[in-house]
Amino acid sequence: MHTITFGTTFPEMALLRGLLVALGIAVGTILFGSSCIVAALLGVRDRRGGVYAWAPRSWGRLPLWLGGVRVVEHDVQHKAVGRIYVANHLGNFDIFALASVLPWVKFVAKAELFRIPFFGMAMRRAGMVPIERANRKSAFASYESAVTRIRQGASVGVYPEGTRGHAYALRPFKKGPFVFAIRAQVPVVPVYIHGVLEVQRKGQLAVHPGTLHVHYLPPIEPSGLGYEDREALATRAYEAMAACALERYGVVSPPARAR
Repeated sequence: MHTITFGTTFPEMALLRGLLVALGIAVGTILFGSSCIVAALLGVRDRRGGVYAWAPRSWGRLPLWLGGVRVVEHDVQHKAVGRIYVANHLGNFDIFALASVLPWVKFVAKAELFRIPFFGMAMRRAGMVPIERANRKSAFASYESAVTRIRQGASVGVYPEGTRGHAYALRPFKKGPFVFAIRAQVPVVPVYIHGVLEVQRKGQLAVHPGTLHVHYLPPIEPSGLGYEDREALATRAYEAMAACALERYGVVSPPARAR
């Protein structure tokens, strides 16, 4: 018997699927973003299970469904609200994955995204946090905003590598997210996501059906840590994720080096 796998046997199918996903992102942004904007105008309070939690989850699930991408979670006992999730970053699909599975999460994202018409407004109304990566003072002010979100009970998602990569090996972490973690004094949950490169590579439109594995690693407690411990905290998170990548997938990452 010969099995045909769409998206791998026929490249044109992967491109068509990519176009469908792109369309789904646009439609989902309008639909779910509008719900956040209207809710904000009506003075709806941000809470677990509310519209500002529901909309990002639904927005993340739509492109996953259109792309034929399944998300498998591992060690979900480490997943809870009121935590900081730090994950590796390889493309849009690791954002969709976390958005779809975390119950009430606010992402820290580059400020450029908040300047996109409508999309930026929807992100702000949903409680996402813009960060000016080139402006250290502004970046720390953004993390203070994230502290407010997490003290209200939400979780915060951060990609400490800063930008998308081309390989599963981890890249140096920025220290800012870990300064935030120490300031907030809530558990840091390292998350290693694998499978993104098989689904869609950076700079490519084509989308291939596949499975994304989301590994929640044991939380790291920052209690008692101070600003001077930010690099040590970043290193602990990096090493936990690198160990998972090596043990589960044979991925070798360079030694930890915070930026």
